[in-house]
Amino acid sequence: MGQLALLDCPTGLAGNMLLAALLDLGVPQAVVEAPLAALGLAGAYRLELEERRSGGLRGLHLNVCGLEPEPPARHWSRLRHQLRQAPLEESLRRRVLAVFGLLAEAEAAVHGHSPEQVHFHEVGAVDALVDVVGVCAGLLHLGVEQLVCAPPPAGHGTVRTAHGLLPLPAPAVLEIARRRGVPLADAGGLPPAELTTPTGLALAACWAHRFGLPPAHVPRQVGVGLGSRELDRPNLLRLVLADALDSAGAGGSEPMGAGGAGEPEPHLETVLVQQAQIDDATPEDLAFLIEALRQAGALEAFSQPLTMKKGRPGWLVTALGRPDPAAADRLRQVWWRHGTSLGLREQQQRRWVLPRRQLELDTPLGMVRVKQARRPDGRWSCKPEHDDLIALARRHDLAIDQVRATVQHALDRLPPPPP
Repeated sequence: MGQLALLDCPTGLAGNMLLAALLDLGVPQAVVEAPLAALGLAGAYRLELEERRSGGLRGLHLNVCGLEPEPPARHWSRLRHQLRQAPLEESLRRRVLAVFGLLAEAEAAVHGHSPEQVHFHEVGAVDALVDVVGVCAGLLHLGVEQLVCAPPPAGHGTVRTAHGLLPLPAPAVLEIARRRGVPLADAGGLPPAELTTPTGLALAACWAHRFGLPPAHVPRQVGVGLGSRELDRPNLLRLVLADALDSAGAGGSEPMGAGGAGEPEPHLETVLVQQAQIDDATPEDLAFLIEALRQAGALEAFSQPLTMKKGRPGWLVTALGRPDPAAADRLRQVWWRHGTSLGLREQQQRRWVLPRRQLELDTPLGMVRVKQARRPDGRWSCKPEHDDLIALARRHDLAIDQVRATVQHALDRLPPPPP
């Protein structure tokens, strides 16, 4: 499992605050500046970084000072070309393109034109480039693969922008939250202000594994980024590097599965849905495609029969995956390599997930993996892995119902899971 990071943003989320927290965690400044130099931005900005106090708590405050005498107009088409042509690490390029792509889609939706026509004002300025490139480079440097983000408060009131006086939450913030199913926290107890910026939310939406309470964990390092506005409380966000706890209890447990770790109640998460209709592949080829999608990280992959044009029988093949850009791209490569479809549909959907965990249960016949899920009324349901039951039946030359009964007896002797 890759590095787990937890993002706590009680007073909002902005790109410079997140970058400051990464620098507070010890990310070298050169990690931020090297890819920016590759984009031709050396000398176009200055990082003003200092330790400050907010509400009595320490942290790092970052101000990105633009040094361009006449900043160029940055449309999404031009910025995307610049990012694609720059000598960046491919993983970093994909992340940065995903963040700015989401910003472009949100800006285009709220202003009523195509993403290609988006002229980034605030978010296309050099400070946003520093924030997005720097945050993505910093998270990759730390090896972060799982990020759990608390729902940020978006703010209320109005804000003055290049488009004039706009209501809060900012229209682009609402559009990003709508597109990605991001929950926004109540900002009623906070003063009227823009608390979460489009750049900050786009970074969280593209990186977060999920939004909600953190799993059970042991904190290892804490980075604190401070905001500039004076509030009636500390204006900060905290980025915590942590070790996830194995809380499955007795029976030789494994880490709780992603998408339910540590959650006491069912929670809402976002998944990517990829689909294609196929009528020119053999059943064997379809089975191979579906298995390859699972091997590439799909949460699930399956097919359904359907009737296509001219009455031909075909199959609707579906893969569910995490909305992470890199994970989505890995699945696309499988579709193009092993599928026959010339196109692929993608959309994001929200799903409710029960808290679950996986045990390795020691039975008289051998070890069996068991999935457990907690129901809303507190009951835990258990289901042994069928492949393990088959393996034990073959090993001991027993009927599978005999193996299942033995496993169930071992399950019944387990102590009840903790509440």
